[in-house]
Amino acid sequence: MGTSADPLRTLLAKSARGAVPPEELTVHLETTLSAGVELARRVGRIEAAEHVLDGRFWPAAQLSGLYHDGGKLPDGCQQMLLGRVRSWGERHEVVSLGFLPALVPDEQLCGWVAAGVATHHRALTGSNGRDLRFLYDGLTPEDLAKRIGPIGENAVTALLGWLHTTATAAMLPTTPKTSSLSSTDLIDAAHRTLTELLHRWDRRVTPDVGLAAVLLQGAVTVADHLSSAHGSLHTTQPFDHRFRPALEEQMAAKGRALREHQIRAAETTGHLLLRAPTGSGKTEAVLLWAARQVTELTQHSGGVPRVFFTLPYLASINAMADRFADLLGNPDLVGVAHSRAASYHLAAAIHSTDSQEQEETGPCQQSEATKALARAAATRLLRESVRVGTPYQLLRAALAGPAHAGLLVDAANSVFILDELHAYDSRRLGYVLATARLWERLGGRIAVVSATLPDVLADLFKDTLAQAPALVDTPDLGLPPRHRLQVRHHHLTDPATTHEIRARLDLGQSVLVVANNVAHALALFSELAPHCRAIHGDDSAFLLHSRFTRQDRNRIEQNIRHRFASAAAHRRPGLLVATQVVEVSLDLDLDVLFTAAAPLEALLQRFGRINRLGAYDPADVIVHTPAWTRRRNQPGEYADGIYPREPVDAGWHRLLEHQHRIVSEADATGWLNTIYTTDWGRRWHDEVTNHRDAFDNAFLTFRRPFADRTDLAQTFDELFDGTEAILERHRDAYTDALTQGTTAEGQLAADQYLIPMPAWAAPLTRYEKTLNVRILDADYDPDLGLLAIRGPNQHAYQTGQVV
Repeated sequence: MGTSADPLRTLLAKSARGAVPPEELTVHLETTLSAGVELARRVGRIEAAEHVLDGRFWPAAQLSGLYHDGGKLPDGCQQMLLGRVRSWGERHEVVSLGFLPALVPDEQLCGWVAAGVATHHRALTGSNGRDLRFLYDGLTPEDLAKRIGPIGENAVTALLGWLHTTATAAMLPTTPKTSSLSSTDLIDAAHRTLTELLHRWDRRVTPDVGLAAVLLQGAVTVADHLSSAHGSLHTTQPFDHRFRPALEEQMAAKGRALREHQIRAAETTGHLLLRAPTGSGKTEAVLLWAARQVTELTQHSGGVPRVFFTLPYLASINAMADRFADLLGNPDLVGVAHSRAASYHLAAAIHSTDSQEQEETGPCQQSEATKALARAAATRLLRESVRVGTPYQLLRAALAGPAHAGLLVDAANSVFILDELHAYDSRRLGYVLATARLWERLGGRIAVVSATLPDVLADLFKDTLAQAPALVDTPDLGLPPRHRLQVRHHHLTDPATTHEIRARLDLGQSVLVVANNVAHALALFSELAPHCRAIHGDDSAFLLHSRFTRQDRNRIEQNIRHRFASAAAHRRPGLLVATQVVEVSLDLDLDVLFTAAAPLEALLQRFGRINRLGAYDPADVIVHTPAWTRRRNQPGEYADGIYPREPVDAGWHRLLEHQHRIVSEADATGWLNTIYTTDWGRRWHDEVTNHRDAFDNAFLTFRRPFADRTDLAQTFDELFDGTEAILERHRDAYTDALTQGTTAEGQLAADQYLIPMPAWAAPLTRYEKTLNVRILDADYDPDLGLLAIRGPNQHAYQTGQVV
């Protein structure tokens, strides 16, 4: 290698992949530099990093991107990229370090660039045998040269000159002229630079330095990934100064105007606490707030702030993304950032095709899968400037490293909207609060939005952030009363309840029934659906919970929205039986609610699906006493096996005091405040703050920024995401789907058969290594979901434990 007249033309960065030709090394390096420039323009000035690097954060990141793959010039690496040998066995980023002393004159800047180059694939230190210290520490320069193998002298000289010329043209700090560099000098410099890196980062650093380090690592990896994917970033933010006049114009066309709380939110600078009832336009209010923050952050940082809207449930995320797309008039502006994002986009694409009555041919399905993968991949590459997702996706930045540090860069100078924080347990809520504190350090603005924001949650948010948030409340919007509270002293599954629901269906009403667990939802649906369908048609009764295959759940959600959407011109009778997945951001409007007792915040969300717009007389919301049961290996009693007894009991007593009365969210805030002043409330507060501080100290100080954290990834995933499985009967269909189109397209098609499961349910499955999937031997119905589980561990599964 390296003996031709133009040795650079023979050097590769990427091997051929199917129909994609190989990519030249200089092309990839130049594209990575361009991606780094584009990333800097979008993110803007990151104050938390600039003061550590003396204002040279982005030059350091761009130099790291330009130099990151220079070490691919050894003959062994090139032979591998040409497909002539299976593996080279060495790390190209170590060789890349050898160019830096000859190209970066400033010693301090050179050290930062070296850190960015060395860590764009691997951790410096760790315990899994893959880190650079394990692979190379203790070698002599001669040992390293022997392992790296031959390097063409002409290739070294040519690449050094090209790197210098390219850095100069980009106006990046580099040496006045290049020195000659032999292959021996290159390896000696690589060995010396790696030794210095390992020594510098092997000890704990200050939080400021650690944060700057992982931000640099993230910037380099994002630029590299964008370059490799030939991707681009959205460089505009649709929620900016243009959003308010556009929204006001839309509202005026409907004879409406902004309400007081929406105007106050639109004029607020800095963090926000927004308490507004369902149906009052709180989503529009917080988007107006976001638009103001975007304008101000753009002026301050010079970038294009991203807007993140987080929700607790998958179904609500998809619904909110659709709502944003309607507001903006363009679905391509909105990213969906959850673990099943590709499946969401596939379902949306197929649904669009169906609505146009186009035939579902094989090629059509494959084309839609390709589009869905492109959308999901774009979100993973941080393309869209508006994203709807779970906090989990953003919290994963705490794992840092090459796989996750890019999330931190993307979070800098951004706007975060946290909807319905009450839906998280004390540990997850503590983690979200700790991460919000980090977003603030990165120049972000944060809003907490809820129909019922208790004072204790508002105070936790205030105590967490350095800058006090503004509170926008809606004590008197003049909205018509929507709900009349009723209490029943028998369980939701009692025959008296089903008799009452049948009577409502006979009157032609739309009825929402919310159970606390899947077992109760299944029992109620099986008993009530036949009666509903007999009088209102086969398409009038629906069951929604989290244990469906992806394809079935998408179909059910679309049908539910079609029948019960709040914007419908006329209400249609019918039945929707659901679990907690119905609580947040599904824009539904039904006549009456029958629900099991739950924590008050959850109940109030369920109330919000009834008489949503207040267009009718106050509607009945009927709460039933829970059954108190115990859970495996956990102390205390739980409502229907799901919710701890103390908060449910406290809320139940408030309900008893107000039964038969017309109630509002404003009343409920006072009820919540009394619940959180109980002994349970004080313990809950302490648990949240303890988890917040522990997560901050363990993950978000980055005292060892380049240490490997992959051993924590599985635990992190189990906490937030559980696991998934396919049915034994779907095994052949899953296998066939994997062969469709490209590997990624096949995986997406196969993923439609996955059923979400809690992490503790993994022993109920068998893992099939050849397919990389868990397989579940169980009964299943497309309209009922997961039923009885068979197998050696079936006794461990109780449907009622799974929400």
